[in-house]
Amino acid sequence: MKLLIVTALMLVSISGVFAQSATKKYATSKDNTVVDRSASFTTEKRKVKKRKSKYSIAGQYDKKVEEYEKRMKDNARKHKKMAKEMEKPQYSDPTYFGHKRKPKKRPPGKKKFCKECGLYH
Repeated sequence: MKLLIVTALMLVSISGVFAQSATKKYATSKDNTVVDRSASFTTEKRKVKKRKSKYSIAGQYDKKVEEYEKRMKDNARKHKKMAKEMEKPQYSDPTYFGHKRKPKKRPPGKKKFCKECGLYH
């Protein structure tokens, strides 16, 4: 009994394999011409061109790497420029405290109110 069931299962699975491998004799391509699918590829001249897709994985990866490198160079340049700007006395000298030019030191009776920082100089 078991032998009969195993044999039946093998026949069903083998018939399924042959059913899937069967090819269509004729099919239409995009330009509505009949193409013989059963002919070998060596005898049949196909008009299918291999196109490089602009969405290929390798192309996308290379593009992303280039964009990353460009961003890193731009960021390095920007940080270098900012560091150079911060070396100016306007930013590094505490006596400027927010002014573009150093405020004048006046005698106590002549001090004026500063609109920028809200102090009397």
